[in-house]
Parts: sequence; C-alpha cells; structure tokens
Amino acid sequence: MNRIKVSKNFSLHEFECRDGSHLVMLDEKLLELLQKMRDAAGQPIMVYSGYRTPAYNKQVGGAPTSQHLCGKAADISIVNMAVDQMAELAERCGADGIGKYYKQGFIHVDTRGHKARWIG
Repeated sequence: MNRIKVSKNFSLHEFECRDGSHLVMLDEKLLELLQKMRDAAGQPIMVYSGYRTPAYNKQVGGAPTSQHLCGKAADISIVNMAVDQMAELAERCGADGIGKYYKQGFIHVDTRGHKARWIG
C-alpha cells in the first residue's frame, strides 16, 4: 500500500484507485488544493474517490473524460459540513471543477484548468 505521506495531512494511499490495484496518479495541484481546504476547514477531509483506472471508471459509471483518470479529481466530504458549505470552501480555495452530490453527501473537486460547476 502507498502509505507515503505526500502533504501535512494526506497520504498517497488515500488517492489510490478503489479497485484494489493500489494504482495511483496524483496531480500536484489537486494535492495543494485539498491541503488548502483541509487547513481552512480545520478538520479532516475524507477522500472517497481519487485516481480511477479506465476500467474502474467505466465500472462506476464515470464520464469517459473524467478528471479522475489523470489524478486531477477527488470526491470528498468534510465532517460536519453540508454539501453547499464544502462547495463554498472549494470555491474559496480555488478548485476548477466543483460538483455537488447532495443525495450522496459529497462534492467532486478537480484541477482541470478551467471553471466547471454542476449538480450530480
């Protein structure tokens, strides 16, 4: 497992593909964004989905051009924060892509290089 610490509060294994392969790609800008969000929130961020292999992305119904495929996206939640609060924090911290998933209780953040907003 990739237990290597990659920032003050994150380890590489948190961004591994959830298919059991332990494969991982992690964009440096995504890590910086998440650490900035963690520092601002003052509490842990749970990463539900980071990197995805093409096969796993297809399995979970991800978009064919998903930012997860290149390690530029994470689906996250923050303890005691509502979806809108998390999205506002992501906005303040400079996320490019922000998706709100109210039913599932998480947000998607990414570093795609241009602004994108949606409700999933």
